[in-house]
Amino acid sequence: MTAAAPATLDPRVDLGRGLVLPNPVGVASGTFGYGFELEQLVDIQRLGAIFSKGTTPRSRPGNRPPRVAETTAGMLNAIGLQNPGVEAVASEYAPRWAGWRVPVVVNVAAEDIPGYVAVVRRLAGVPGVAGVELNISCPNIAHGLDFGQDPQAAARCVEAVRRATPAPLIVKLSPNVTDIGAVAAAVAAAGADAVSVVNTYLGLKVSLALRRPVLPGAGTGGLSGPAIKPLALAAVRRVRQAVSIPVVGVGGIQTAADALEFFVVGADAVQVGTATFRNPAAALEVLDGCLAYAAAQGLRRWTDLRATARPADAPGPTVGPGA
Repeated sequence: MTAAAPATLDPRVDLGRGLVLPNPVGVASGTFGYGFELEQLVDIQRLGAIFSKGTTPRSRPGNRPPRVAETTAGMLNAIGLQNPGVEAVASEYAPRWAGWRVPVVVNVAAEDIPGYVAVVRRLAGVPGVAGVELNISCPNIAHGLDFGQDPQAAARCVEAVRRATPAPLIVKLSPNVTDIGAVAAAVAAAGADAVSVVNTYLGLKVSLALRRPVLPGAGTGGLSGPAIKPLALAAVRRVRQAVSIPVVGVGGIQTAADALEFFVVGADAVQVGTATFRNPAAALEVLDGCLAYAAAQGLRRWTDLRATARPADAPGPTVGPGA
């Protein structure tokens, strides 16, 4: 049996430009594919949103295996943006999404600004595409996608994309920067409707038996999972201080308590990612836990959880069920 939203709570989240999620719990890009496989296992229509696998101008085979490595409390991936390309997504996948209740936001990646522009132009106005999530920094491909490292470069990319599409535009920020708040402020000024915080952290795993990195190529990959949650929380709080646009929190969320912590530090919505590999229903369990907590607390909106300024020596609130 699933929890129902309390009568006093409006569970919806407005991410701008007409993109209103039915609830704040979505699934992260790269962990849910394009939704079709998981549709056979869980009720995806109850999700707040599906953020699709990264989509590029042309199809990509991705990196050679091995492409995933387990780490302490996390996972490294070096998939390399394997995907069928934007034409297949627009002509074959989007018509299926158009019949879904859950909004699908297409994660977009490219090696240069013209590539980003080409993808969003092809997706503009396509039924079934609720918005785009601009991936301006991916740590597990050999070249390109470095716009998220510098506020000015990020702004140039977002400005070009904003001119090319009227769709809701969410920018996914890299945590591998000195000041993520400065990048967030730059993309907000350039026309982003919302930001996703954060992408994976750059990491490496070594095989002592082979005396070399486990993953091929440079050996590095994107670190996700519970290990990064404290870092992601700090990043969300910093971004919340820097911008007024909606913030989608991402990183290490496994339980309702994890998600509620992101709301406390300033997130408007969240994405569940790596937990889905272990439990395909993880996001729905997080949603049910959040709704149950909201009912118990008599919340009217998710922002009621947001931390307020208080004396440094005052005790912080106890947050969330330990489910």
